[in-house]
Amino acid sequence: LLRREGWGIEFDAGFRHRLYQVEDWYGSLVSKDEADWFQLHLGVLLDGKRINLLPALVAMLREFPQVFRQQRLQALDPQQPLIVSLEDRRLVSLPLGRVRTILEALFELYQPGSLDENGSLTLSRIQLTRLMELETGGDALPIDGHNDLLRGLTRQLQGIDQLPTVTPPTGLQAQLRGYQLEGLAWLQFLREQRLAGVLADDMGLGKTVQTLAHLLLEREQGRMDRPSLVVAPTSLMVNWRREARQFTPGLRVLLLHGGRRHASFKAIPQHDLVLTSYPLLARDRERLLAHDYHLLILDEAQSIKNPKTQASRVVREINARHRLCLTGTPLENHLGELWSLFDFLLPGLLGSAQQFRRTLRNPIEKHADERAAEHLSRRLRPFMLRRTKQQVVRELPPKTEILRSVGLQGAQWELYESIRLAMHRQVREAVAEKGWARSHITVLDALLKLRQVCCDPRLLKLETARQVKQSAKLELLMELLPEMIEEGRRVLLFSQFTSMLGLIEAAVQQAGIDYVKLTGRTRDRASPVAVSYTHLTLPTIILPCRSRWW
Repeated sequence: LLRREGWGIEFDAGFRHRLYQVEDWYGSLVSKDEADWFQLHLGVLLDGKRINLLPALVAMLREFPQVFRQQRLQALDPQQPLIVSLEDRRLVSLPLGRVRTILEALFELYQPGSLDENGSLTLSRIQLTRLMELETGGDALPIDGHNDLLRGLTRQLQGIDQLPTVTPPTGLQAQLRGYQLEGLAWLQFLREQRLAGVLADDMGLGKTVQTLAHLLLEREQGRMDRPSLVVAPTSLMVNWRREARQFTPGLRVLLLHGGRRHASFKAIPQHDLVLTSYPLLARDRERLLAHDYHLLILDEAQSIKNPKTQASRVVREINARHRLCLTGTPLENHLGELWSLFDFLLPGLLGSAQQFRRTLRNPIEKHADERAAEHLSRRLRPFMLRRTKQQVVRELPPKTEILRSVGLQGAQWELYESIRLAMHRQVREAVAEKGWARSHITVLDALLKLRQVCCDPRLLKLETARQVKQSAKLELLMELLPEMIEEGRRVLLFSQFTSMLGLIEAAVQQAGIDYVKLTGRTRDRASPVAVSYTHLTLPTIILPCRSRWW
């Protein structure tokens, strides 16, 4: 106030309570000896000199951890001054809003030992998204870098939605849709920048074909001088081999599965694509670790959502130039699963498990903190690509759904009503005695029995049910199938009950309809799948299904 009125103010050199005002802010990023590591300085200009603030801020965090909790900082007025004591004992007044931005973006500051002896914060290439957070928003803090490649990567991460188009490989036996071409460009970007990511498209949008196109392009352009390893659930082994043969016949594929796989390990270097399953990782650990890989791909990557499992530990040991996760469900139960995926892909991007829980997971899950959710989303945006069917619906062929109601009649209807009344009474008695919370088993059992009667009375383990020969759904099916087959259609039949599949199997056999059957008990999955794809005259495939029933 005095200065604005024209007063000149002088301070004695020994006066300890002088409050310095910030002239400007700066950020500086310098490459270390190693190409992938950088030193970050954040500070202010005082009397024309640069003063690094990181040591002072970390000292305050250590001394007053409760004062600087993220939620408490957010509740304070951003214009409120924060008085910081520098190493030379000078005091500087900082606007809380600017400091809060720094603390939120660089949550390594919450951990002791995060700074080196020079007061700089060491960051890896994969942590550059945090610098992007500092350079955006109302309290933007520009970062001066002395590395053109680093600044180029930062600009590309910021413009991840405008990646240049990539020409598909010439040997690809498929026509990629627009969103799949974008996926290929994204995969190529990750490879070019030595980064990793999660391709999290909805099921059915072609994650496998996008990945195969990426692999084939790597081979055609001479970069894949090592084999690439795919780890997938056992049930998907045949699917990967079949789609590789169909879409990328130029790739040499090796399937490591079954008791005879041991003789194939020595042939790994002679192949482009090696397929193995999660259950075999621990058993074949030494054989797999004996080789280096160009790309390590985890299909249905939620299988490593628990970082303490053997499979999670083994995949982290495998030496590969690049890593990729494929999953339509990157998050199933809690954010800790997302942390596990990125701890495998880009260790350090989300900090340690404890840091992530304290600064992001707990605020989001327990307090619905939208600001923390926004920070997490922005940090992961360059490294996760997810498209839903609704987003790309214009590029998908039209789908027609016809719901057909089937009415129960005669003995089947009478059986349904008798069971419904009996189970209704049983459920009411259970609820009266135990309450709703402890009657779930009784309710589920009632629903199961009613569903079974609707499918086919023979599914019930009751003598009275076995005597009922009517099955409205099965009768309708056997009316529809011959007509569909005459029209040249191929049919997939699903049921949640494998015993229902057995009844359908007997019916189609009696009708003289060719079919293949695939259930969880099918040991040789390759043969029925191969038959169903190669013999176009085969009209019917019978499969179990978890999400729907007859």
